[in-house]
Parts: sequence; C-alpha cells; structure tokens
Amino acid sequence: MKIKTDSRLLYLQVMERIKQDIENGIYLPHHKLPSEYELSKIFGVSRATLREALRVLEEESVLVRKHGVGTFIKPKPVFRTGIEQLSSVSEMIEEAGKSPGTIFLSSKVQSPSKEDLENFSITENDKIYVIERIRTANGEPVVYCVDKMPSTYFKQVPSFEDVSFFNYIKNETGRNIMYSNARIEPIGYHDKVSPLLQCEPEVALLLIEQLHYDELDRPLMHSFNYFRSDQFSFNVFRKRF
Repeated sequence: MKIKTDSRLLYLQVMERIKQDIENGIYLPHHKLPSEYELSKIFGVSRATLREALRVLEEESVLVRKHGVGTFIKPKPVFRTGIEQLSSVSEMIEEAGKSPGTIFLSSKVQSPSKEDLENFSITENDKIYVIERIRTANGEPVVYCVDKMPSTYFKQVPSFEDVSFFNYIKNETGRNIMYSNARIEPIGYHDKVSPLLQCEPEVALLLIEQLHYDELDRPLMHSFNYFRSDQFSFNVFRKRF
C-alpha cells in the first residue's frame, strides 16, 4: 500500500505507517524489516525519503540497525516505573506480572575503601560485604547487581542468596530502607556485564547507583544496578515550583 500525498512530509508518513504496522503485529519485536529497496517500492517513495524515516525511527528507539545485517524492530521495555518511586528490583519485576529470581554469583568480605568509610561512617577495622548477583524475570537475566553492606549490621554471617535484599535487611536488622540518593548513568556495551545479561552489542545499559538509608537517616546499603535498556524504562515526574 503506497503512501498517499497529503500536507505532511513524506518521511513522516512513512514513519507513521511503519509504526502502525508494528502496532498491528505485521512486524514483531526483533523482526527484520524488508530491504530499503523493497520498502521504497511498498510505500512508493524514494530511497532518500525512506532512509530519513528509518533514521528518525532509530533515533526514537523504534528501530535498531545492525551494520551489514539489516534493520530490526526494537522491543519495547517490559518494565516501566517512576524513578522517583523507590522499589526493589523484585517489586519492579512483580509489578510487571513476572516472577523474580536470582542467580547468585559471589559474596566476599573486604576491607572498606575510602568511599565506604565516608558512606557508612565506619572505621578501617570494619569489614564490607560485597555481593554480586543477576536478577531474572521469568528466568531471563535483566539486571546485574553489586551491593555493599557493612558486616557490623549483621549478628551472624548472612545468607545473601535471598531474593530481595530490602526484605532481608528488614528481617535481619529490623531496619527499613526508606529512601536513597541515586545517580543515573547510561552505559554502552560493558565487557563484563553485557555478556552476563545476554545483551546484544547494540543494547545499552542503565546504571543506577544508590546509597540507601533507613528511617533514622542511617546508610544501609550501597547498590550498583545495571538494567537492560531494552527491558526497563524509567520516567521522572517533574514539577515547577
């Protein structure tokens, strides 16, 4: 079905048609689009017009181009949440109707770094637990987590294979995580994390680094969570004062 002439620019019409085809299930997530030659014939437009439409759709994260392979439909994020709402990874996954799981990678005890000393107001004689895990949704890896906590918070060596650290900390220490100070950083392909999360080279990561506090403003946990950008979407509510 060719594009009809109207007052809008042709490339905008091509964009709308491709989006409609995606919504109608003609093109599915990860589906490869026909070649530029085929699409230009389908829509009845020049290849220059088509390329402009594909370029903008790629900027809008609707499509992804793989050099030498083709253009593919980019899947929409499954997990959507407001970044101003402090939720555990388990809660995010459950809210999307999926089952959270954990792949435990490592747990070690080490001396505190200068940053640890500042974050937790501990001494150089204290120790820090460092836990490395992969969080899964219905068995699929979606988040790589590194969490740091002072050993002084626990009366005995804890079992860090528990699914939700928020609940675990509450049960073991009696302290609730109430808020956090967060830093957000987009990251491209990561040599260690991307393979662990089974990411394609073009899939970016979103790092959210957080220092979590309890109701008495005491720091509890320092977290580094690497989210797959094709699985998670975070929005922020902003208000003018």
